[in-house]
Amino acid sequence: MHESSSEPQPPPNERPASTAADRLEELCINVVRGLAMDAPAAAHSGHTGTAMALAPLAHVLWTKVMRHDPSEPTWPDRDRFVLSCGHASILLYSMLYLTGYGLTLQDLKEFRQFGSRTPGHPEVGHTAGVEVTTGPLGQGVANGVGFGIAERFLRSRFGPELCDHYTFVVAGDGCLEEGISHEAASLAGHLELGRLIYVYDDNHITIDGPTSLSYSDDVPERFSAYGWHVQDIGDVANDTGVIEAALRRAIAVDSQPSLIVLRSHIGWPSPDLTDTSKAHGDPFSPDEIRATKAILGLPEREEFWVPDEVLSHYRTCVERGKLLRAKWEREAAPRTTPAWNAAQRGDPLGDFGSVSPNFEVGSELATRKAINVCIRSTAASLPGLIAGAADLTGNTGVQLEGSDAQSAVTPGGNQLYYGIREHAMGAIMTAMAHHGGVLPVGGTFFVFSDYMRAAVRLAALSKAHVIYSWTHDSVGLGQDGPTHQPVEHLASLRAMPGLDVVRPADANECAIAWRLAVERKLPAALVLSRQDVPVLAETAERCSEGVARGGYTLADPDRGSPDVVLISTGSEVHVCLGAREILSARGVGARVVSLPCWEWFEEQDRSYRDSVVLPGIPTLSVEAAVSFGWERYADDFVAIDTFGASAPGDVVLESFGFTPEAVANRAERLL
Repeated sequence: MHESSSEPQPPPNERPASTAADRLEELCINVVRGLAMDAPAAAHSGHTGTAMALAPLAHVLWTKVMRHDPSEPTWPDRDRFVLSCGHASILLYSMLYLTGYGLTLQDLKEFRQFGSRTPGHPEVGHTAGVEVTTGPLGQGVANGVGFGIAERFLRSRFGPELCDHYTFVVAGDGCLEEGISHEAASLAGHLELGRLIYVYDDNHITIDGPTSLSYSDDVPERFSAYGWHVQDIGDVANDTGVIEAALRRAIAVDSQPSLIVLRSHIGWPSPDLTDTSKAHGDPFSPDEIRATKAILGLPEREEFWVPDEVLSHYRTCVERGKLLRAKWEREAAPRTTPAWNAAQRGDPLGDFGSVSPNFEVGSELATRKAINVCIRSTAASLPGLIAGAADLTGNTGVQLEGSDAQSAVTPGGNQLYYGIREHAMGAIMTAMAHHGGVLPVGGTFFVFSDYMRAAVRLAALSKAHVIYSWTHDSVGLGQDGPTHQPVEHLASLRAMPGLDVVRPADANECAIAWRLAVERKLPAALVLSRQDVPVLAETAERCSEGVARGGYTLADPDRGSPDVVLISTGSEVHVCLGAREILSARGVGARVVSLPCWEWFEEQDRSYRDSVVLPGIPTLSVEAAVSFGWERYADDFVAIDTFGASAPGDVVLESFGFTPEAVANRAERLL
């Protein structure tokens, strides 16, 4: 549905203020505009113009529309707000200060400074009231979809008394130009996600200049085609009444996501910078700030001016929020269940370890199949589990037996079909995790983690509890060839701070890795094989403790001390065990070390690490990927420092030297 506003509107530089309430509202909005100029100017860095233009929208959202409690920012049933155009963060910080989330005026004065609570882009967990980390444009568009899915899923499963709220997203031209917005909006329309309300700040300006340089999309028609409810309300960015009415019309639409197209004027009412690219990314000069404040009726030479009447008006949000939350608590308390409480904490129900599977030694199973056994075995203990994949549900081991697909018809379904939308999937998963109550597990082929990388980085930065099932993890996948065979991906993702990259050697290591990924509540990437690998007796005996420590000794020489250490991950571990037998027959003692997670291994103290990877003993790493990074543990490498090849998987592995004989020969050369 596509609506256009036909009501006559005041010009953008005129805003009637005939009553005392109108005048106070106008003063409140203009104070926000003043802060939007002062903070970037003090920092000599930041984005001013968008925050100025959207001050009326923010005022309406925080004081009239959103259900939120500044005294309890993590209240489960609060409305969510996402600033997808995160460069306008001073707008969000100003509202969080004014409405009582614990920020101070001093925090605004420290905007973009080291250690401040007001960094250059919003960071969840760093600043109370920030729901998700945004900044790279378009991420927030997909984050909003994740919030919408989580809310509907929890409402369906646990009832509207416990979960019944809306998600509001503000996005700009840059957000809608980024490809992730197409993926996310398409999925949201397909899922018929109501309670999802986006405001598109249509200001016609980018860093390079007017959007006409590169952008001529018909945005209302585009989103209508996705199945969204669209309102094009025109050039009314200063009319709070029209903005509020549009938001309330969107709230009333429960079967579609909503887009409100709001034409604004970046930097308004700056005499020289309104509607210019300079208003986007550069702080205003002192002279421009003074001239603009004069137009707004603010003290021209006073910085960070917030009069008592403005602060008092905004702080009424605190008492209003407490009343809303208290009402929810009264109604919710009788309906809470152990499952709801566990989901909200991010915990499994009961003794999670007792339902984890064990795998028979001597059998063979791809770890991508083992993870499916793990997920299915424990799904009943995970009330917030939502599993899905980018059109590879069965291939990546995230198929849930007997589960409904997430849809408008079955909103409590915990099988989510993302379609071929890896980037959006990553950002949606991050938001579901930050929403609370949901454990998102999502899969694709490991090589296509490239498509997800920006979203994965933000998940790692923000410590989102997401679990990635990345399968077909090496050249062992075979005949699809170099385009599908990951070689640099392990090194690349191990370089990312805050992401636990786990490559299990076999099914039993996989089971422990799954349990730890659930219990640690941090981003975890399970990197899994396409091909079958043997279930090892050595891991069965030692992996419960060993995987938790990131690395451990699997086997030592039958006699004497090791002459060489063979250290490996994933599907190459059993190759090293075979090489150990060959070396033993040649009179060479070899230790075999499984190192499934470098990050967990580095958390151990030096004495433990030295007890596993023996200092002074020649060490050979064996991994079907690039050698980059292995120099921290090894003296030589059996690796693939080129792209793969198209052939059956066992042929490709053999051609690159991943056989027991070849590894044994390389170890002897090292000695």
